[in-house]
Amino acid sequence: MSTASVPLPNWITYGLIPLLNLALAFLISGLVVWSIGENPFEALRLLVDGALGRGDAIGFTLFYTTSFIFTGLSVAVAFHAGLFNIGAEGQAYLGGLGAALVALALDHYVPWYVTMPFAIIGAALFGAAWAFIPAWLQASRGSHVVITTIMFNFIGAALMVYLLVNVLIVPGNMAPETRTFLEGGQLPKLDWLMALFGLKLGPAPFNVSFLIALVMAFLVWVLIWRTKLGYEMRTLGISPTAAVYAGIPYSRTVIIAMLISGGLAGMMALNPVMGSSARLQVEFVGGAGFVGIAVSLMGRSHPVGIVIAALLFGILYQGGADLSFEMPNITREMIVVIQGLVILFAGALEYMFRPAIVHLYLRLKRA
Repeated sequence: MSTASVPLPNWITYGLIPLLNLALAFLISGLVVWSIGENPFEALRLLVDGALGRGDAIGFTLFYTTSFIFTGLSVAVAFHAGLFNIGAEGQAYLGGLGAALVALALDHYVPWYVTMPFAIIGAALFGAAWAFIPAWLQASRGSHVVITTIMFNFIGAALMVYLLVNVLIVPGNMAPETRTFLEGGQLPKLDWLMALFGLKLGPAPFNVSFLIALVMAFLVWVLIWRTKLGYEMRTLGISPTAAVYAGIPYSRTVIIAMLISGGLAGMMALNPVMGSSARLQVEFVGGAGFVGIAVSLMGRSHPVGIVIAALLFGILYQGGADLSFEMPNITREMIVVIQGLVILFAGALEYMFRPAIVHLYLRLKRA
């Protein structure tokens, strides 16, 4: 029997194997740091301290984590339906446009808590709309969603540049960005949440979108494991032939899954656009759409795992920036290498330890 088909307890599949992959990634990273003459244990200490050692550092870590939760959930929803959505980057761009238009329209008239639900809807609708054409092409024409979503990333980025330079730019301003939103269009910081733990947030842009991300994680869990639609999506993801034979509509399920996926990616824009910069800028996504792929893989496409994996990448982003400042020999490019190793072992090589673990588990079970 193939080891890939042997069922393992959840604590091994979702706990032990990811931890082993992560430990190996950090071991290889430590060797890279040691090869350039730096102490890997000191580097690890500086990385953790830079991400979790101060109130403002924790705030920045959770700010990055928020974006990665949204994009990780986006990839996971599509993945459960057997689709590999690589277009979260472009969908987040369009989601930012939707959120910004709502903020620009309402910030003069209503407080933030009135603007927020409309901004959530706007971001989700624009992100879903950008995912619709690749979904329709996959469902009706057989065009592979990986190819179409990749191309739509480039189209979305180009469209955003055009709109910011020619339509939404402030007259007389050289920077391609919208005007700064008033308080009615800004998501407030979570100073009070940090204060509960005796921490000061400082300049960190940790904001209400973090709570929205956690709510979305719970709703995705309900959708995938507690609804008929979620069952249909998971069945389609496991075996499209069996799903169609059982009467599950293929085209409808593919399109709905991609719309939900695009909507979640679009909502990622709430964090940087309304929670951080308070305006729409070029390249505000910052690669979070692609990081979401790694977050989903490492989190095994489960909302709880995605939140934990997003926190890990938030630590790597914030702690890595602090580490490159404290240890100049460790450049920002080396931090990207460390992140790449985590992605490699958590994603591409996630089954490297599985055969040995399966044999050991079966031997212990027989004993």
